[in-house]
Parts: sequence; C-alpha cells; structure tokens
Amino acid sequence: MSISIPKGTKDILPADSYKWQWVEERFRQTCSRYGYSEFRTPVFEHTELFQRGIGSTTDVVQKEMYTFEIAERSLTLKPEGTAGVVRSFIENKLYAGQLPAKYYYITPCYRYEKMQKGRQREFHQFGIELFGSSSMLADTEVIALAYDFLKGCGVDGFVLHINSIGCPECRQEYRKALQDFIRPNLDKLCETSRSRFDTNPMRILDSKDPDDQKYLVGAPRILDYLCDDCRKDFDELQKGLDALGIPYEIDPGIVRGLDYYTKTAFEFVSDKLGAQSTICGGGRYDHLVEEIGGPSVPGVGFGLGIERLLLVLEACGAEIPEPAQCDVFIAAMGSEAQMHSLALAARLRSAGVKVLSDAAGRGLKAQLKYADRSGASWCFVIGGDELEKGTVQLRDMKGSVQSEMPEEEALRVVTGG
Repeated sequence: MSISIPKGTKDILPADSYKWQWVEERFRQTCSRYGYSEFRTPVFEHTELFQRGIGSTTDVVQKEMYTFEIAERSLTLKPEGTAGVVRSFIENKLYAGQLPAKYYYITPCYRYEKMQKGRQREFHQFGIELFGSSSMLADTEVIALAYDFLKGCGVDGFVLHINSIGCPECRQEYRKALQDFIRPNLDKLCETSRSRFDTNPMRILDSKDPDDQKYLVGAPRILDYLCDDCRKDFDELQKGLDALGIPYEIDPGIVRGLDYYTKTAFEFVSDKLGAQSTICGGGRYDHLVEEIGGPSVPGVGFGLGIERLLLVLEACGAEIPEPAQCDVFIAAMGSEAQMHSLALAARLRSAGVKVLSDAAGRGLKAQLKYADRSGASWCFVIGGDELEKGTVQLRDMKGSVQSEMPEEEALRVVTGG
C-alpha cells in the first residue's frame, strides 16, 4: 500500500517553488523598506496561548485547532501567526526596547477546516506586527505596506475595505442593540450563530450561512455606536489613506474572525477567484499583549495567505519569471575529463555561475541533449584532446555555434570577466 499526502496539505514541487520564492523575496524587500525585521516562532505553542490570545469563543479555538498531549502538556500547531509573536515579544521583554517595534514573519499555519480553493489545512502566511503605537499613523502604515506589496507583485482589481469595530467600552452599547435586533429571529439562525448570541454576537454578522444573512438585513451598524475617541481615530485613518492616495470602501460588515481586534479592521478583497475573496486581512489589537500576560502595549498588523495570493496572481496574469536552471553545462568524455570537469565546475560556481554536469556516465550525444533541456546558455565540451591542449570546445547553445579556445579564455567569456 502506497503512502499518500495527508488530506488538506499540498506538496510544493520544484515546478512551482520558484513562484513561492519570488513572492517571499518581494515581501521581504517591501518589509525591509518599511523598517520591519523578521521574526520566527515555533510551529507549535502551548494551547492556552491560543485560547487566551485568539479567544475561546472563536471557531478557530473551538473547532479548528490541531491539539495534542505530550508529557501532560497540551500543545497546538499554530493556527495563525500573531499570538506566537506576541508571546515571544513578552517573554523576551522586547517591549523594554525601542518602540514602535516592527516585525514580519513568513510561516506555516494549521487549521482543521473545510477545504476550498486557495485554503488548505496546512497553509502559509505572510504577516506583520507593529507594537507600541496607538496612533492611526501606525494603522495607515500597516495598510500601506500591504497595498504596496500587492501592487508590486502585480495584483490588480483588488479593493480595500475598512471598518472600525470600536473599543470594549463603545461595543457594550452596540452589543445590546445588536442582540435586541437579532433576538426575534434567533431560533431561525444556524446553530453556530445561535451559539454566538451570548458570547460574541458581532460574529453573527460574519455568518457564511446565506439563510442567516436574510435575517441580518438592516442590523444596526457598529459605526453608529462608536465613542468619540473611536470615531476620531476612524476619521484619522481615512485621512491617512486619502493622503497616500490609497482607495478604500467603508464596510460595516467587517468584524474579523478573531476576538482580539479593536478599532481598525480591514480586508483587501479580490473577485479574481470568482466570489469576493479576502486575500489579506488585519487590524488593531490594543489589549492582546496585556491579555497574554504582558504590559499594556498596543498593536496592529495583518496576515496574508500565500496560497490564495498565488492563485490571484495567476488569475491576474502576473508574470513570475522562472529562473534559469543552468548557465553552463559541462559535457566531459572519459574519466580524466570528468575529474577535470569537477574542478572547472567549482571555479565557475565560485564566480556565481550556475553549472550542471553529467552525473550518470552518459555518452556525448546524451549529454548534449541533457544540456539543451537544462536551458544552459553555454556548453563546455571536454575530451582527451582538449585536456592535452588546455582547451575546451565552447558551444553557444542559443546560436548552436561551437569553437575551440583556451580554457581560461572560455571562462572569461561565460563569466564576463
């Protein structure tokens, strides 16, 4: 019986891995321009980190986490990137350093959920976190970074949706108004929505059940219940985006799926995959550091799914250049020539040249066929005669022109030296 890949995971084959490397490099470059440093955290953490950080009433914690017991400790594969960074930020006392502190990460995450296009049970995220600023300038910067990255990758046709979900104080009045609106039709909502009524009624607005949505038409809007401070901050965010020329739509339906968000909530939405699909989402979390056990330090950030981004790039027709597998192929005939080709390949590689040579002992004709398939620009052909004279046969693979020349001269030709 053969062993197959676990359901909800996907191999990234060499034919596709260069695309991942391409978007990863652009994300690193964008973060570097904004002054963000890379953060790496373990793939698993103590389960209580996510229960406290994400919220015990969320679908992620209740239904989707990969949790296991080892030595009487409950551990969980991380379902998102923020909680682990916050844990490390506290544990390593990074809050005592210069603030704001700016970090980015590229990480795998794990959620046991229904699979759909661009969403696997093992998925990968880009993310950034900015700690130590309560100013809407920080929120504007975080959104601008995501916008610049998406545009720089070649994504088009996406729309930025923004909302404010208020602070704990102004949400109390809104929560009561929302419950009063929902209560007459509560028994008609799906089981998941009914379970959220007492614990987190705002999440009912995010229900994916189409039957639920018809009972939510005309529901009160959080924007109408914002306190003066939250209203002022939301106005400041819009002014910042206007100053940068970043277009946006105000969307009162954005509540985000994790409990730790306060004030700013945003999503970059694309219709390139059919129905509107979120490719990047984030917001502000002013109390998360404190809830996990640290001091009171505000934060804001986003997460962006790499799998979904690559699907959107493909749908946009964005060009991701495939790197050349090989610059120079060395075809050697005879054992002495093969030994010499090892040293020649080492010289070329030390000069930054991509080199392939035959490792299967094939004849010259087969080697040249392999050289052609490799995409090499040049081919060195070396046999006993060439060794004796200190020359090589240098073949231009693009023009199919071959000439004999001293080895040192051939090296200068292919290295541009």
